[in-house]
Parts: sequence; C-alpha cells; structure tokens
Amino acid sequence: MATSSSSPLTTLHSSFLSPTPPPSPCSVAALPRRRRRCARIRAIDLDQNTIVAISVGVVSIAVGIGVPVFYETQIDNASKRENTQPCFPCSGSGAQVCRFCTGKGIVTVVLGAGETEESKCVNCDGIGSLTCTTCQGSGIQPRYLDRREFKDDD
Repeated sequence: MATSSSSPLTTLHSSFLSPTPPPSPCSVAALPRRRRRCARIRAIDLDQNTIVAISVGVVSIAVGIGVPVFYETQIDNASKRENTQPCFPCSGSGAQVCRFCTGKGIVTVVLGAGETEESKCVNCDGIGSLTCTTCQGSGIQPRYLDRREFKDDD
C-alpha cells in the first residue's frame, strides 16, 4: 500500500495547520537591509478567515444579548404609559356583532319547499352580540406584547 506524500492537512492554506511555522516578520533574513531591531511583536499571526470568524462570533453574542434586553426595556416602558387607544375590532364598545345572526339574535333556516324556521341564535343566546375577544370587553386595544396572554372565556 503506497502512502501519499501530502496529507490532507498540509494541503489546506492556513497558518495554523502548516508543518513549519511561518517566518517571523522580525527575523534577520526577512530584513537584511533594514535595522535589525523589530518594531513590533505579534503574538499570534491571524489570517483573514479567523478574524472574520471571531468578529461574527462577537457580534452574534452581542445581538443575542441585546435583542432580549431591548424588548424587555420596551415592555417596561410601555407598561408605564397609559393605553387609551380604542379597540379596532369592536370600535371601543367592548362587544362584537354575532356573525351567525348578524346582530338580530334570531337565525333563519330555510327548510326547503319554501318553508323557513326561525330560532334563537345558539352562538349569542339571542342577544345579538358577543364580548370582544381582542380587548376582553374593555374597549381598549391591548398593546402588541400584551396580546401574548391567552384569556379563556370558559
């Protein structure tokens, strides 16, 4: 079995995976005509992909912390302000017209052969309106983040 002279790791172009360390920018061979003293010392030689990866990681962490903090601040500020906006679905009345009887309280059913039957609406119990499910009958439009709470009518 023949072995390959180049392993897959040495074919990658990264300063971290090279078999020999890259020459130091301050070595004597690299600066033959300049002063032999090194102007600055680099602790780690980072390539562009590594810098981009570190930058993306830092930004991701900042966004992951910043967004929830922002929303929590907005919720706190909104709870301090009084909400006086009238509810859109019920126009601030707190009640919605029953969609089955269209507010009459009576449902007309066509039986056939020209016969009809009228009965009390089972959806609104003949009242013709229902409590608005958006504002829970208050007539005030709930704030966006307040709508997350489910309120059961039962």
